Amino acid sequence: MVMDTVLCKAMLMHVAKNIQENIELLNEADGLGDSDHGTGMGIGFKAVAMKLSTGEFPDLGSLFKAVGMAIMMSAGGASGALFGSFFKDGSKALDGIEVLDSSHFAQFLHLGLDSVVHRGKAAQGDKTMVDALIPALECAIMHSGQPIQEVIHLCALQAKKGSEATRDMVAKLGRMQTLGQRSIGYVDPGSITMALIFISMDEFLSKQQP
Repeated sequence: MVMDTVLCKAMLMHVAKNIQENIELLNEADGLGDSDHGTGMGIGFKAVAMKLSTGEFPDLGSLFKAVGMAIMMSAGGASGALFGSFFKDGSKALDGIEVLDSSHFAQFLHLGLDSVVHRGKAAQGDKTMVDALIPALECAIMHSGQPIQEVIHLCALQAKKGSEATRDMVAKLGRMQTLGQRSIGYVDPGSITMALIFISMDEFLSKQQP
């Protein structure tokens, strides 16, 4: 499978569609907060779908950057800034690249994580989107060199596992921070969105012809 700009664009459109279809789930997960995480993400990824459907992208860097900018310009709030930064700054690893492979994907995740950590100051275990992203990055690094669709599948599994693990964490940052011990028993909504991004990528690729 050759993940060129056309295929990656279609994959990201599928991600945007899935996030919009899970707005209610994400709002419910944000029940201890403002119950609007899904609404914000829905707005952001609707803007992504519009941007991708009308734009032309010479390389993967410009494609993934467009995703990040669309989220940052529309979603608002801390989540919009963090998810937007993840795509926008991660895209620097893809500048001039026309085919996505596992090595460049790992670099994309690495730069995206660095941006999220720099902006949000979160560490693993703080009960944030980082708890889904770090396991995915570690998986991508470990399996770098394998076919990209296999790596994304494994990353999706690890991101989902990382998100679920936030259920037993005390929130130290993010939307549940003020709740302290009361945040135990609830999965962080940002981590669910992060996992959904990987799961959606995997879902799209699993339906493609080899």
